[in-house]
Amino acid sequence: MSSTQPDRIPAITEVDQIATTRDPVLCNLKITQCYHELSATLAERSGPSANWCTFATWASKQAGQTIRKEDLARTLESVLDTAPTQAVQGVAASAQDIGARRDTEEIQELVWDAWRPWAAVDRASDAVGRGNKKVFEEIGREFARFSSSCLRDATFDPGRIARFCDELRPGDPPDGQRYLRQAFSRYYQSFFESEAKTRAELLLLANIEIAFHEQTRLQPEIAEALDALLVDPKQFRRRLIKAIFPARGWLVRLRLFFRRLLGRPTPFDAATNVLVAIVRQHARLAITEHLMTIGLPRGRRLRLGSDLGGEFPASLEEITNPDLLALLGRIDPTPDSLRETGVLDWADLTDRLHFIVDLFRCYQESRDLFEPPFTPEQVSALTAGRLPGGRL
Repeated sequence: MSSTQPDRIPAITEVDQIATTRDPVLCNLKITQCYHELSATLAERSGPSANWCTFATWASKQAGQTIRKEDLARTLESVLDTAPTQAVQGVAASAQDIGARRDTEEIQELVWDAWRPWAAVDRASDAVGRGNKKVFEEIGREFARFSSSCLRDATFDPGRIARFCDELRPGDPPDGQRYLRQAFSRYYQSFFESEAKTRAELLLLANIEIAFHEQTRLQPEIAEALDALLVDPKQFRRRLIKAIFPARGWLVRLRLFFRRLLGRPTPFDAATNVLVAIVRQHARLAITEHLMTIGLPRGRRLRLGSDLGGEFPASLEEITNPDLLALLGRIDPTPDSLRETGVLDWADLTDRLHFIVDLFRCYQESRDLFEPPFTPEQVSALTAGRLPGGRL
């Protein structure tokens, strides 16, 4: 069992410095490690239950795979291999009908070439990296500020926690920080709560409130990352025409344009539309499989498109905290159950929150979540500002 004793407590200045790291890969790795340290810092005081930073450690580590573009291009390249051959042959036949001087096999190869996932992978990597940094420089900084100002209080000091919360903006997300104010107040209250169940519910409520704020703020970047990986029909058709008709692509595009103006789209339009629709469908499934997975310690992997397994810990089987009950009533459509937690579309905020709420509740007492995300050698490299070696 891992200890939650922190080796060091990240300062606000360190969080600020990490957020200014220009290399997105190095920035993500530093963020992941800092979340781990912040998680251990808070758990030393609140007890060995997972806090928001504990879950953020592993979410950030998973985001690093997309930021580093690991296997994503290969995943997308495989999409056309699963597309029905008939759709590709339809594009080839319709291209020949409008004057393509290439055989079916040549056109099929050009279709593969026109489907270029690399730029899409770059856009997805950039969106995920920006989201990772955006959350850290706001919420990670507040955890560091909370640790430095409130963690060592021996007795409940309402003035101290009030002064901390006064620096957070009122109002709802994405602009307001009302849920952060409430969450840190509950973390602080948990420090002085002797009854284990009451403390567990306070921690769960705080974790969910921060997640609600975080996920609302992240909505644009999540939608952008998913949309970036879907083929755009117009761009795809433009690249394909240029490849099939290198010398007179402009003339073909002009002819197709006038046909559309007259309300008479060509069979080539129809064939490419069919192919794009199929590719988009297969791409969404591939992207869901790749992005909607989170790795946890000891080789466990959660597929976000599937219902969560396991069960709630005894302290959280029955909820009694009225504020927690009210919040769960808003965002958990299957109360006290893991049914229907799987997410079909990670860009859907409502479905995403449903999964996260039950994930937090199910795993709050999993001590292995406090295991370090990196080896001591990798941490030393990060501390020195270098990209570490080995598996990340």
